[in-house]
Amino acid sequence: MRILVLRALGLGDLLTAVPALRGLRSAFPEAEITLAAPEWLTDVVDRIDAVDRLLPTGELAPIGFEEPDLAVNLHGRGPQSVERLLATRPRRLITYADGAGHDERVSALEWPEDRHEVPRWCDLLQRHGICCDPCDFRLRPAGERTGPIVIHPGASTGARRWPAERYAAVAEALGPDVVVTAGPGELGLARKITPNPFSGSLSELLDLVATARLVICGDTGVAHVATAYRTPSVLLFGPVSPRLWGPLRGPHQVLWHGTTGDTFAEEPDPGLLEITPEEVLDAVGGALCGSESSARATSV
Repeated sequence: MRILVLRALGLGDLLTAVPALRGLRSAFPEAEITLAAPEWLTDVVDRIDAVDRLLPTGELAPIGFEEPDLAVNLHGRGPQSVERLLATRPRRLITYADGAGHDERVSALEWPEDRHEVPRWCDLLQRHGICCDPCDFRLRPAGERTGPIVIHPGASTGARRWPAERYAAVAEALGPDVVVTAGPGELGLARKITPNPFSGSLSELLDLVATARLVICGDTGVAHVATAYRTPSVLLFGPVSPRLWGPLRGPHQVLWHGTTGDTFAEEPDPGLLEITPEEVLDAVGGALCGSESSARATSV
């Protein structure tokens, strides 16, 4: 049996789909599971233990695969992702979809608006008889948790970037045992906090976060890496509620002032700006002591 899964998004998006991918693997242990996703995520896919091969695919780009026995849309609900998968001529397609009619190959459910991203995709599969465990998101340990405190100031949009000068104040208060990380194109931002930021490969970043004593960052892919490795973290949320994208459980302190906004805006979200360096430093102690935090935790 050949299964094709589409999740051609970012790092955090992939990690929130791990329970669904593992549900597929458990349901079809002998199947060949192919994940259509960006090539730069190869190191993450290798650590999931649910996928046989990565098919390099850009977001909503044509998928170079033909006639899967089962196609699963973990990408979204829009017509573009459905059409891309139908173009591979699957025998069956499981997907969310917005009302439009499809042929008998397509088994579509209505999109759940107010649902956390992890159980959202588990729900899609479970409604089709494929059991998933939303808590089965952890990656294998990469070493002892004896590493530094990691601060990751970057994010894919300006709305989710807490100001660099505030990260710098936190870093100064925490002392020399801090490593500031920079993703592609983020060196300039990271150098506002430290002259020598970490800018290694994705595999090196995963290992760094996996063995860190603490991670401090916004609502971004590195936050999901910390969740996957159960690394204590302090997470700063702004335009999006942690009830939808935050950690479901674990030694994480979630700071959020209860407001939502435009996640694609260029400037930091006003709610995110309400979080102060003092709040972050207060939360550090709770995270390092292993205090469990729910996704509904706020700083107000």
